[in-house]
Amino acid sequence: MSKRTVLVTGGARGIGKGIAQSFLEAGCNVMIADLAQGDGWRYRLATDAEAAATSRELADLGDVRYTPVDVTDAASCAAAVQATLDAFGALDVLVNNAGVVDSGPIEQFTERQWEHIFAVNVKGVFLMTQAALAGLRASADAAIVNTASIAGKRGAPNMAAYCGSKFAVVGITQSFALELAGDGIRVNALCPGMVATAMWQDHLMANRGEAAFEDRMRDLIPLGRPQTVEDMGQAAVYLATAPNVSGVALNVAGAYQMH
Repeated sequence: MSKRTVLVTGGARGIGKGIAQSFLEAGCNVMIADLAQGDGWRYRLATDAEAAATSRELADLGDVRYTPVDVTDAASCAAAVQATLDAFGALDVLVNNAGVVDSGPIEQFTERQWEHIFAVNVKGVFLMTQAALAGLRASADAAIVNTASIAGKRGAPNMAAYCGSKFAVVGITQSFALELAGDGIRVNALCPGMVATAMWQDHLMANRGEAAFEDRMRDLIPLGRPQTVEDMGQAAVYLATAPNVSGVALNVAGAYQMH
């Protein structure tokens, strides 16, 4: 994978950071793209400062840069792709990882909550892929990895918007895989299980602490531990390199959910 260029949205922390690290360890150039201002949501999102700090932290592994992006805005997506091309001269792998979660009974869920989840998790995949297509078509080894979820394969109570958005990502992945196969672009989805990111720590199990999360996952997951950002990074690298794998939605969930 030496010198392939990878653009990772939502790369400042959590799963995105783990994916960026794994691609750097595999010899790639990496552009981290994330929000410049991570406020205005139910839990704290990543910020420009965190993205810059991640770039500095990972710099010993290879050439890593940062560019701001709002994946719900077409012009911002195009600017992030252009920043990647300006920095590295190419784009070989797009990782659509940016995402948000919210939960609650459907009768209490607001229209704004619903629309924001779909804007980031679904529209963001569309806009970033559209912006990146010309660069990917110019690559001799192009791939797209979309971060979906095991929640995109099985619904859960009080999670209609999130599950619906991730089901959509799996369907979009399959459609893109067929549509872009003639261009030699492989498209796959990564379906994380339970990872101790801000989604879990600050919202789904808010105020319960990391120890409570670890205990719950040991009881819940057959392999006896939660998933890690490193697990997700390794899976993303596989999906971006396997030469005859496209249209797959790969569970990385310790046998908690299987298909």
